[in-house]
Amino acid sequence: MNTVYVGLELRRIFRDYVNVFFVGVLPAFLFLIFGTQSYSSERIGNGNVGMLIMISMAAYGAVTATTGIGGMAAVERMQGWGRQLGLTSMRDVSYVANKTLVALVVATIPIVLIYLLGALTGASATALAWVLSGALVLVGAAVFGVYGLAVGLAFRTEAAVSAASGLLVIMAFLGNVFMPITGTLLEIGRFTPLYGYNALVRYPLTGGVLESGGHDPLWMILANVTVWAAIFVLAATHLVRRGRERQ
Repeated sequence: MNTVYVGLELRRIFRDYVNVFFVGVLPAFLFLIFGTQSYSSERIGNGNVGMLIMISMAAYGAVTATTGIGGMAAVERMQGWGRQLGLTSMRDVSYVANKTLVALVVATIPIVLIYLLGALTGASATALAWVLSGALVLVGAAVFGVYGLAVGLAFRTEAAVSAASGLLVIMAFLGNVFMPITGTLLEIGRFTPLYGYNALVRYPLTGGVLESGGHDPLWMILANVTVWAAIFVLAATHLVRRGRERQ
């Protein structure tokens, strides 16, 4: 790990107050709106609805962070930053590792902030659900770092990366993040990227039980996450190879 590079990256990111707001403050604000209502004390699984909303808002903030950083890493490489790094001792593997570490550090901001707010406002669950859900939120968000990387490699512009982050809002609605969805919308949503991730991070709390009724088996949740992770990885790998062939 290159501590100097990681430190510089983190300082650069935290100087962008708009980005920090959307990564950390906005999901926390949404949690305070939706997660502290009278229904938040209702029981679900081995906890309450406040805990459920807390987990989903933390997940949304985490994927927003990793998508943005993954996308900008790709744009930097395609716009010549890779040539500058080539003059240093840092190699591709080290670059990716350092960017991954930066993404994970930034992703912890909404997780820690929202989990702290949840603890202070009555979110309730077993200790195991608290620990496992938080770990899954952080680890699973890495999938969307690859999504951001693929978009950045495909379009090579900061605008495309911003659009990719904006699309997360639509994915979040279809992914059952902001509100319970039912009927045809639910059936469509089950095939979208954020649905499996959101269902997985909630699983330690709900065991797959849906607020609107019904149940998502673990195999289906894992299949969704695995398939979308494979799609993003294959897309990013193909785009990296295509980029090298053009050089």
